[in-house]
Amino acid sequence: MRTTAEHRTNLTGRVSAATAVALSGLLLTGCAGAGATSSGDGAVRLTVAIVSNPQMQDAISLQDRFREENPGIEVDFVSLPENEARAKITTSVATGGGEFDAVMISNYETRQWAEYGWLENLQPFIDASGDYDHEDFIPSLRDDLSLDGDMYSVPFYGESSFVAYREDLFEEAGLEMPEEPTWDEVAALAAELDGVEPGVDGICLRGLAGWGEVLSPFNSVLNTFGGRWYDEEWNAELDSPEFQNAAEFYVDLVREHGQPGAASSGFGDCLNHYSQGRAAMFYDSTSMVSTIEDENAGTVAGLNGYAPAPVSESDYGGWLYAWTLGIPTTSEHKEEAWSFLEWMTDQEYVRTVAEEYGWQRVPPGNRLSTFEVPEYQEVAGAYAEPMLQGIEQADPQNPGTRPVPYEGIGFLAIPEFQDLGTRVSQQLSAAVAGRITVEEALAQSQEYAETVGDTYKEDDR
Repeated sequence: MRTTAEHRTNLTGRVSAATAVALSGLLLTGCAGAGATSSGDGAVRLTVAIVSNPQMQDAISLQDRFREENPGIEVDFVSLPENEARAKITTSVATGGGEFDAVMISNYETRQWAEYGWLENLQPFIDASGDYDHEDFIPSLRDDLSLDGDMYSVPFYGESSFVAYREDLFEEAGLEMPEEPTWDEVAALAAELDGVEPGVDGICLRGLAGWGEVLSPFNSVLNTFGGRWYDEEWNAELDSPEFQNAAEFYVDLVREHGQPGAASSGFGDCLNHYSQGRAAMFYDSTSMVSTIEDENAGTVAGLNGYAPAPVSESDYGGWLYAWTLGIPTTSEHKEEAWSFLEWMTDQEYVRTVAEEYGWQRVPPGNRLSTFEVPEYQEVAGAYAEPMLQGIEQADPQNPGTRPVPYEGIGFLAIPEFQDLGTRVSQQLSAAVAGRITVEEALAQSQEYAETVGDTYKEDDR
């Protein structure tokens, strides 16, 4: 059977063209120019595209520190919500647009784009930076961002998933969170806690369409429920009993005990909902801690307990994901771009954030050394261990209970997944909204998945 890597290589030209066509309507509206330029005072101005998550906003606010350490380099940020950022960055890099000198991408894109030749090999820069210590990155992350042993993007933060829960509300209701909860136990707790106080929902879960939105938590549920997108022969299985059970469970849980308007709730919406005290539990990215444990960002800091990602048929229920920084090969100022990447992902940056905002705000889950800092251990005692274990134990090559022909936990590491995942997520989100049934959503999704699976079968002929 042809591997996904070989299939991706064969698809390089087709993917570039398809991406350009599919995203041309979104192409860089409002973006800042055409990559690095020289300003009137001789400084190089880099254009950097990032996702507007809280940790990235901290990086923007600390640019005075970067300028002090790197005179002659100015940075202009294009900061966008996740779905918009993905579309703009993918279109620019796939078409060789050259608009950006550095881009924020994930472990989904990194290895594929490295194979296509769209990203600069960062290993020579890393090897020349004596104090950078890339071996300090959590191994599962470092491996997932590498091709043939060389890193093509560097992690700003890494994440798995876990359950945050309000210890005070659990105590008020006379409930306990199991040390290693199952999804059935979490669902029962959500039912008990729904309305435990006025305006408090049992749980918050994403329902927003987008392959990087609702499918991230849903895929982790699917994997531990024994479901899979394809069997080993690339036959789509979205109409299988396991996939059906996982989808019905997820949709029922969020509809019955989740937040109002769940179908339009992405990570940021749920993060705000929980941090403002409006949900008893929140299952999502471990990166949530930088916000929910920040006294200035909400009302629940210090009130939270943390449990590993729930399971069903498997022993592991989390995911592996990272927001990373890479340099498109089209950048004309790669040395300066690397200076920015090095600054933003170095051990010293972690200390800078801690000094300015506190240890609860440092980018979580990328460097092993962060977990060894006594000040971090003091503020992260409740969540550091389940976060690190979730990231270290992730196995993208074996995401569920049965063999699969693809890699990835919260996503499928195939180029078609941007489109396929988006289409399926729209169906799932519509089911969350109550516009269609789960059965209808999966029937349509199965057709989408079969079309993609057929292309892999053709490659094997």
